[in-house]
Amino acid sequence: MSEEEKSMEGQRVLIVDDLEPNRLILEEIIKNMNCVPVLAESGQQALELVKKQLPHLVLTDISMPEMDGYELCRRLKSKEATRSIPIVFISAFDNPQDIVEGFRLGGADYITKPFIAELVQARVGVHLRLYETGFKLAEMNRRLQISVSEQLRQMEQEKKNILYALANIAAQNADYDKDYTGRLKRNCQILAQGMQLSPLFEDKISDTFIDAIELAAPLCDIGNIGVPAEILRKEGNLTQEETAALQKHTTIGAKLLSDLYVNNDYNDFINTSIDIARCHHESWDGSGYPSGMAGNEIPLAAQIVAVMAEYCRLTGKDNHSREAALDIMRGEAGQKFNADIFGICDKISRQLC
Repeated sequence: MSEEEKSMEGQRVLIVDDLEPNRLILEEIIKNMNCVPVLAESGQQALELVKKQLPHLVLTDISMPEMDGYELCRRLKSKEATRSIPIVFISAFDNPQDIVEGFRLGGADYITKPFIAELVQARVGVHLRLYETGFKLAEMNRRLQISVSEQLRQMEQEKKNILYALANIAAQNADYDKDYTGRLKRNCQILAQGMQLSPLFEDKISDTFIDAIELAAPLCDIGNIGVPAEILRKEGNLTQEETAALQKHTTIGAKLLSDLYVNNDYNDFINTSIDIARCHHESWDGSGYPSGMAGNEIPLAAQIVAVMAEYCRLTGKDNHSREAALDIMRGEAGQKFNADIFGICDKISRQLC
């Protein structure tokens, strides 16, 4: 057996003809190719057989009662699962218009009766090999896409790991307690979930938004990596120059994140991170920095982080109780914070860590 014959061995060829002698002749020709003939005496029966098991090629007569070969071809080409199966028309006529119509409908070839075994085998063999090659290429492409996607996913995860490492260094430089970023992440998620249940915010907060803010919140102060540690840790009041240097951490962080290339799977995460890094020190009344945004000019994710960052600082580094921290924040609601967001925070505060 030649290599070509081996490559076709076991491939299924569906033979569709309403005349039994034609089916039997073609069956014998296909068997001699070491292929598996599957016989159907009508277009409808052919469709039922295709549902059970896909053939590698269809040999179909054109002129048949009820459903002709053209209609069978239309139906097979209209479905994703059977669109790529090569269809070879067989007919007693060799009218050029019949041939053109068959190709227009997606047919791969045209064989006229009476059958010449060598011609049928040659043409069927060509299309079986082309189909098999196309299938292998499609499978190789699918595996390549999976491999590339996995590599990209790993690269993006590594980038995120680096960002979190930088954020932890920035937090250490600012002398935050070791649990600060973990608490901030968890509390932002809890607050966003609580807001999702409120009629004030239910149309603004999706599950995707909650996932993004949970991942992005720990990066809010990543720009502190560019601020001298002595300024971040200074006791007492800062000079005007030191204050200006400290406030630059918002734009430094946003620039760092903006320069990071990510694929579409991570756009929500990065865009949310940029909004938070740049705007989490903006104040509801417009007195914040770096841009003096006010009200809902401030991205919603940044508004949430502003509330939770203050809560985590007061109950962590400043060692206030939950009730004392909320009392302090209550006086800032409507000025520093969105009062509606703080109101939800206050209601769910027992869930915060």
